[in-house]
Amino acid sequence: MILAAGGLLWRRNAGDWQIAIIHRSRYEDWSLPKGKLEEGETWQEAALREVREETGYDARLSGFAGAVAYITERGPKIVRFWHMLAEGEPVAFMETEVREVAWFSRPEALRQLDYPVEQALVETWSGPDQLAS
Repeated sequence: MILAAGGLLWRRNAGDWQIAIIHRSRYEDWSLPKGKLEEGETWQEAALREVREETGYDARLSGFAGAVAYITERGPKIVRFWHMLAEGEPVAFMETEVREVAWFSRPEALRQLDYPVEQALVETWSGPDQLAS
């Protein structure tokens, strides 16, 4: 079983909420930032680390956003996601894995994401109340 964690990284821009979506070189897809847990790491620690590595942003963890499960070439995979708020300015992200980090409105993100299970996580977002700590 592959265990992974990720985030729905939100920010407020000119009064509107936006979510960060990454374009991955390896898969030529648009997805939410996520990755495998490292030994001894909690789900939340992994989610924050992966978001930082793949978007360049530090984030503040907020509410649990949901989990998805699917089969990969290497076996079953479970990914748990959290809502997060972007903090500060971005630093360098993993350009070997991520070609681009882009911010989208919720409707734009729903059109841009390549995976229905990730679209469903974004679709269920009920607004900034879910981002309260």
